[in-house]
Amino acid sequence: MSDKKRILTVFGTRPEAIKLFPLLHALEADYRFESRICVSAQHRSMLDSVLEIAGIRPHHDLDLMKPNQSLDALTAAALIDLGKVMDQEKPDWVVVQGDTTTVMAGAIAAYYRQIPVCHVEAGLRSGDIYRPWPEEVNRKVVGSFAKLHCAPTETAASALRREDVDPATIHVTGNTVIDALHWVTNEVAVKPQLASGLAEIEERFKGKHIIGMTSHRRENFGDGMEEIAKAVREIAAREDVAIIFPVHLNPNVRSVMNEKLAGLDNIALIEPLDYPHFARLLDIAHIMLTDSGGVQEEAPALGKPVLVMRETTERPEGVEAGTAKLVGTDADAIVRELGALLDDKAAYEAMARAHNPFGDGHASKRICDLLAA
Repeated sequence: MSDKKRILTVFGTRPEAIKLFPLLHALEADYRFESRICVSAQHRSMLDSVLEIAGIRPHHDLDLMKPNQSLDALTAAALIDLGKVMDQEKPDWVVVQGDTTTVMAGAIAAYYRQIPVCHVEAGLRSGDIYRPWPEEVNRKVVGSFAKLHCAPTETAASALRREDVDPATIHVTGNTVIDALHWVTNEVAVKPQLASGLAEIEERFKGKHIIGMTSHRRENFGDGMEEIAKAVREIAAREDVAIIFPVHLNPNVRSVMNEKLAGLDNIALIEPLDYPHFARLLDIAHIMLTDSGGVQEEAPALGKPVLVMRETTERPEGVEAGTAKLVGTDADAIVRELGALLDDKAAYEAMARAHNPFGDGHASKRICDLLAA
């Protein structure tokens, strides 16, 4: 019988894949572990591009994505199918990352089998169960019974302690997204062709301040998306600005953005980017405008200010450190805050030079050591 610990890592979306591939590389290279991988494919095409670039081959692919599927249908399917995989694999640990429906279902399936759960990126809290929705509750559910909480920051660790989580199970590891960004930046340096697809847009917008943009949060669907589109349209009227916006596949995003922004000279509405190209966008952007969680961690690692189009964030460390600022979804507020960074060099420099609180690129090694112990 092998002395190696069998680790089953479960994930389903592009952000999870980005934040887990450095850990999967580390587990695969570590003699102490037998690494097994299961993907739910909650996001199909966006997940696959990360797996391909990172050289990750899942042992199980549940292919759960269906058009317009409800959260309860996805949860039920994930819970049942992930349970079957765990019955087959009999892992010593189940590793989940973050806050998706796959994370919650995977953790519950493991709990039902009394398999300990390691939660990577544990302890993020916005304090509002509907923002982000359903992620805030997914995180709280997993946080209530995970055996190993890998908190990215001391702020996240403190949030867990306030919820009476056993302090002995909480460890500040840094965020694996910084590991991933270092890895992909090195890859692109060696193989520039991995991120050459933006060259034409870069040439088109030469000499302008590029605003990189992402928007996909459920709580912003409807009026929020309309306001965001209005703000982007207004800021793009400036001659010194260009906006590169990889538009999320969700029709709640696409329909609004295509209607309001298509055909404008200073806006490039493009398909979602694979990870190397997204890292390239971060690199060439002057400012990032986003409602994403991950971008709040990634952009500061490259010295780029982040304006967050949300009312709350479960990553307050960035706001406290000065690398990010909450601007909500009111069009006037977004335009005002973007204008301030574009026109006030001191305000821009203060955000660009602030210390990134999210880690040093060695989180995966720390998590491996914790799992081994």
